[in-house]
Amino acid sequence: MGKVVVANDHGAVELTKQIVRHLQQRGFEVNHLGVLSTDSVDYPDMAAQACGEFLAGGYEFGVLCCGTGIGISISANKIDGIRCALPQNIFAAQMAKSHNNVNFIAFGGRIAYPEPVLAMLDAYIDSPVEEGRHAKRVQKIMALEGCTC
Repeated sequence: MGKVVVANDHGAVELTKQIVRHLQQRGFEVNHLGVLSTDSVDYPDMAAQACGEFLAGGYEFGVLCCGTGIGISISANKIDGIRCALPQNIFAAQMAKSHNNVNFIAFGGRIAYPEPVLAMLDAYIDSPVEEGRHAKRVQKIMALEGCTC
């Protein structure tokens, strides 16, 4: 298995601990850049740190967590080269990888998901990237970077 970068803010400490353990159990080397306490930190800073590390190279993907997953995923998606999904269930996690080839996945530590986060993470990891029309769409997504439409 490869290397994964993980970051979180104070709103997802426990969830992130579970994710890190799970990734390690699956054989990934995990670079955890997040916090281990509930002292307040800003999720945009955590997203920027993890995305910068990812873009430096050597990582298969990244995982970001905050209270809802919303703020940290929005922050990550502002960074050129990053495609971060915030799945709400296993199917969405699969499609994030298969159809959108996202390089980050985000979760919320304060969200009651209908399906387990670790199952969604596994679905993301285990899903193949589909090429063809989906690759063309990913290219179009990436072409929007810097767009002021």
